[in-house]
Amino acid sequence: MTSTLKLRARRRPRTTPGGQFDCEIDFSDGPGTLQTVAYGERELPPGGIPAYLAARKDGARSFVLWADEHRQARVAGVVTLTAGRRAQFEVLGPQGESLGRITRDKAFSRGIRTRWTVSRPGAPDAVGYKGRLFWWCVWWLCTPMLPFAFIAALFNGGIGGDFPRSPRRIKWRAGGRIPLEFKSFGDTVRVNAPDLDWRLAAAIAALIPSFDGWIGYAWDSRTD
Repeated sequence: MTSTLKLRARRRPRTTPGGQFDCEIDFSDGPGTLQTVAYGERELPPGGIPAYLAARKDGARSFVLWADEHRQARVAGVVTLTAGRRAQFEVLGPQGESLGRITRDKAFSRGIRTRWTVSRPGAPDAVGYKGRLFWWCVWWLCTPMLPFAFIAALFNGGIGGDFPRSPRRIKWRAGGRIPLEFKSFGDTVRVNAPDLDWRLAAAIAALIPSFDGWIGYAWDSRTD
């Protein structure tokens, strides 16, 4: 059975009785089963928001996914192990146990495209690449037209979802299977492996869009 986790980023934080949240993650395992399972917020370092934003420029991320609006229980947390061209993140469960590790290799460091590796206990590494080579070729061929598309988007009410973006879809492969897929439309992660912990998938659903470029909106990049 395939389940999906969809990120809903907020340009303005949602205020609840428990605090302010920057994103929410919805879970579905079939028609009519959509429910919110996690509320995301950044975990700020001692230097606060300026320190977090400075570190994220080098690829660092730190956030927690709460199971409820009152912060009574954690779903998962993501911490940075290493940053830079090869950034590694540990996904931790409510008790601090490791749910898995996510590695991001920047484009042209271990291949032409950005490479994402998901490692979890008792399973082979799942490796995925950002975008298909065909669509990357189309993208680069169309790059000279992007300034005109940018101007057109401004005249049509601002830059939004209709502005052309670079390829973002990711398919992870492991042992001849495709356990995970990231769908660029709707920031959705599809889980095809029943043994994959949905909390790890929820962390992936929040982490991937946090690396959106300047055209997209990264939910953890707020300056307030």
